[in-house]
Amino acid sequence: MVKNNSNNLVSFQGELGAYSNLAAKQIFPEMDVLPCRTFEDALAAVDKGDVKYAVIPIENSVAGRVADIHYLIPHSSLHIIGEHFLRINHNLLVVPGTKLEDLKSVISHEQALGQCRRNLDSWGIIREVFADTAAAAKHVAELGDPQVGAIASSLAGKIYGLETIKKDIEDASHNTTRFVVFSREKLKDLPKDKPTMTSFIFQVRNTAAALYKVMGGFATNGVNMTKLESYQLDGAISATQFYADIEGHPTDKGVKDAFEELAFFTSEYRILGSYPQSQYRINKRN
Repeated sequence: MVKNNSNNLVSFQGELGAYSNLAAKQIFPEMDVLPCRTFEDALAAVDKGDVKYAVIPIENSVAGRVADIHYLIPHSSLHIIGEHFLRINHNLLVVPGTKLEDLKSVISHEQALGQCRRNLDSWGIIREVFADTAAAAKHVAELGDPQVGAIASSLAGKIYGLETIKKDIEDASHNTTRFVVFSREKLKDLPKDKPTMTSFIFQVRNTAAALYKVMGGFATNGVNMTKLESYQLDGAISATQFYADIEGHPTDKGVKDAFEELAFFTSEYRILGSYPQSQYRINKRN
């Protein structure tokens, strides 16, 4: 149930029961959720003050980056204030009473179908692409056809009254999605007992080896860059935007010096936010 208090609301893209819904409830268990049709709508809800936060997937260990987000980030004035890693456990959901041998096809988001391809092929089940995982579960519940199933989260099954006949059917056991939390306000008080991440975007100057020199600034100052991705701006082949994550805070000496070098070799850059590293990241590193 969604309440009208915007300070108690967090938005996400997708139907109720989406993996983003699951992530949002893990991060903010006491808050209500606002499902949105698109990523843009979820971010706009924060920008307009309709919700306090948006929880958005940014990359997956199997499928890679979530491309739509990288195109939206440069046009948003919101700040990243946190990260969360969600282990993706795909479930084969069916109308109650359905047996595996009854199924002819399953519907889901194309990435979910691809991540379960080997199991589905071994069962002889046809894969059909749907808008998203939770919407697929909702559709199967409305359809009521035992020959059609869905791949989605256990939460989606619970919400739409479907039965799980196979759990954890993803082919890769490391299937994990990284989410980031967007807010209108920067995170002011970082915990003293946790290391920090900083995310930023930049465009290099049109000079020889500019990107190499930018990267060198972080390397020589001992700053670990955990993510660097490029994508074209507005379809222009010559205009490239970069998104990066580093370990550390802009006030740390090494990071500060690295950003000074970054400024020299870029036409523009913007820090999206500094926030505590997820415990999942810390555990993986150790």
